[in-house]
Amino acid sequence: MDNNKNNVKWFRSAAPYINAHRGKTVVLMFGGEAVSHANFANIIHDISLLRSLGVKLVIVHGARPQIEERMVQRNITQVIEKNIRITDADTLVAVKDATGSLRLHIEALLSTGLVNSPMHGSQIRVSTGNFVIAKPIGVRDGIDYKYTGSVRRIDSDGINMQLNYGSIVLLSPIGYSPTGEVFNLALEDVAAQTAIALKADKLITLTEDEGLLAKTGELIRSCSVRTVKTLLDEKDCHVRQLLLRAIIQCGENGVERCHCVSYQSDSALLQELFTRDGAGTLIAKDHKEQVAIATIDDVGGILELLAPLEEEGVLVKRSRELLEVEIDKFTVIKKEDVIIACAALYPYSDAKMGEVACVAIHPDYRKGDRGARLMTALENAAKQQQLAAIFVLTTVSGHWFLEQGFIEQPMSKLPEGKKKLYNFQRKSKVLIKDI
Repeated sequence: MDNNKNNVKWFRSAAPYINAHRGKTVVLMFGGEAVSHANFANIIHDISLLRSLGVKLVIVHGARPQIEERMVQRNITQVIEKNIRITDADTLVAVKDATGSLRLHIEALLSTGLVNSPMHGSQIRVSTGNFVIAKPIGVRDGIDYKYTGSVRRIDSDGINMQLNYGSIVLLSPIGYSPTGEVFNLALEDVAAQTAIALKADKLITLTEDEGLLAKTGELIRSCSVRTVKTLLDEKDCHVRQLLLRAIIQCGENGVERCHCVSYQSDSALLQELFTRDGAGTLIAKDHKEQVAIATIDDVGGILELLAPLEEEGVLVKRSRELLEVEIDKFTVIKKEDVIIACAALYPYSDAKMGEVACVAIHPDYRKGDRGARLMTALENAAKQQQLAAIFVLTTVSGHWFLEQGFIEQPMSKLPEGKKKLYNFQRKSKVLIKDI
């Protein structure tokens, strides 16, 4: 019975994420290694579930290990120049064989509908076709790459037509030229160009690791495209470099979110999309307005931003001296070095809670998502400090915080140190959010 209650509780908590993803276009990318892994059947079930929840899905699969296997079987010597496979006529036969076989295998799995299987009644339609128009890499530095190509154009109208019909679109790392030739393409090139052409809401990459790893080996839970650029290292394997460059390219060309999760986990994909903490790495595109930890040079700009709200009695007045002492608690959003928004986080480590304070946005910039971006930054900071919840005391902005996931609670839920400082005359509401 307890398990059933937990399942219901999880389902309710997932509802906002289900609603957020319905109707969104997602490009899901995985290599041939994922298809060969024992967990791939679970990934297929999760893909089926995503489609049943209204997600528009484009799947881009790779085939590197399968191509290499067929080349060995045919005694074809692999020739790689500058980390790029040269595809001659014999190699192209192996490429066609491997990608064609994999595509049929994936289509077959997506067609499964056995009773008592997770895909019973799903009735998924899979659409494949000549949606990827390619061109040859050509001759570079005296090296002819022959049938190795790159993406020239994506038939976004054709793909969107199939998505609107309710089909999952399945793309292989193969492209076609207007002259009727076939070219061997990089999986990452096809996925990135497809996501950009479709103006996809997300690119999801399935990799061997949990997600993107820092140079210290730790999992990066969330970061910006700017951070991904710092991970690029010529010493890394070529496949990792291609992955990072695909994420960067998407983030710089309009794709709002990229996710990187492990194909070895039987829950990572759903956990990443439908739970608060996720399972892998979330990469958000860079904004022209930068979110940053405040420095002493920002004190004047913060005071100017807070002054009107302090005069109205919305915020408690802070002196310049106090602000200078507490400046490291503040996060700001800057536009061309002008502070247009700020917020502060004051930790109560003993209670594993943090207070959100001094949330202010310049009147000219209140129509965007800047408040939500500030909350995300503070939540990430609170998690790094191993806090379990954040709270806010507010008199006039309660509804906005409720929209951000806070819940009104009695004053007794506050940390002991904050209870002693509570101003009963202000009658502030106590709002708390678990993180």
